[in-house]
Amino acid sequence: MESAPVLRKDMELISARMEALDLRLDPKEFFNGSIEAFEEIMDLFEDKEQAEVASIAQAELESFKSTMLNIAITGETGAGKSSFINALRKLTAEDDGAAPTGVTETTTEPTVYPYPNHPNVRLWDLPGIGALDFQPNTYLQQVNFKRYDFFVIIASERFKDNHATLAREIEKMGKRFYFVRSKVDEDLRNEERDYPGTFSQESVLRRLRMDCRKHLQKAGMSHPEIFLLSSCEFTKYDAPALVKALQDNLPGLQRLAFLLSLPNLSAEIIEEKKAALKKLIWLISLASALVNVIPIPLLSVACDIGILLGSMIAFYKYFSLDDGSLANLARQTGKPIAELKAVIISPGAKEINRDVVIKLLLKTSLPKLTAFVPVAGPMLTAGISFSTTYFMLLKFVSEVAEDAQRVRKTALK
Repeated sequence: MESAPVLRKDMELISARMEALDLRLDPKEFFNGSIEAFEEIMDLFEDKEQAEVASIAQAELESFKSTMLNIAITGETGAGKSSFINALRKLTAEDDGAAPTGVTETTTEPTVYPYPNHPNVRLWDLPGIGALDFQPNTYLQQVNFKRYDFFVIIASERFKDNHATLAREIEKMGKRFYFVRSKVDEDLRNEERDYPGTFSQESVLRRLRMDCRKHLQKAGMSHPEIFLLSSCEFTKYDAPALVKALQDNLPGLQRLAFLLSLPNLSAEIIEEKKAALKKLIWLISLASALVNVIPIPLLSVACDIGILLGSMIAFYKYFSLDDGSLANLARQTGKPIAELKAVIISPGAKEINRDVVIKLLLKTSLPKLTAFVPVAGPMLTAGISFSTTYFMLLKFVSEVAEDAQRVRKTALK
């Protein structure tokens, strides 16, 4: 049997076909379109049994679930590595699972901080460069260099020779790295205090960037890419550009895992999650159509309730609508958690069960779906199941994305 990666290009073509379907179509148009796409999928595997097709789809999903991403955060002692890790996970130092911060070096060995809702994406807080027993020439071996997919090198005040030395060593070993200049909010406050009459934020940021570039070029880095940010005001300055760079430079499944692990740092990230999940839903639907198809009472359709249930709960967590994420957000913003939950329209993660899934299916007006399916025989049940799962999950992901936007707006008021 061909492996899932071999067939991924064909699957991507079908994914693009499915993405073209629009929820605003009336049900008949939508289901005719989705069944047509399903037939196209089946044509790709016309020489394979349904069990083999199901195995391929399931392998793709399992590959996503098992994808690991290890991100190393390094820099000199006191540069703000732990604060950066907390900011990227949208936690404060007092939140459960946060990296400890302090005015002295708090990290003495590589320490892992997984994302709460996507534990396969892990941030590693590395000991400070130049700290006792961690010198640049032996640093990478001591922190187990091969473990990490890429590095973020953080400095406050300015980049120094140690940073460039480390970057060159990382480069030699074929890994990617990013330079981050932290604590720019402090620099801006100091500049405004000292020069109130001539202060210009744009001018100060430009000067900081030029100073960083000068020091790195002096140390041998010809074209360093530098991101200025503040962990205390993480959505400002270059943080959005850094997050996008981290995401864009990752291969497919790692890119998806990183995106879905991110907290809702911006309205744009929520929309990106929604778009990414729409591309994943067709694969979930294919697995549902061909694996353990179970008739649903009162409906002339069949689908795998377990797949629907698991997918909906996962989507809820990807959009940070679970109780843990909402509790952290409430604590950080000073909003009552009840106020945040009040704007959520979709069922809560703890409320989603088999009965809720069936009720949602009934609300989508599917009982006469068989009239829309232009296939017969063994394809009939699978085709209906595919369309049912796809339509329901597509509608659900749109609803939870809207919930996430409302929660974010409420938290920012």
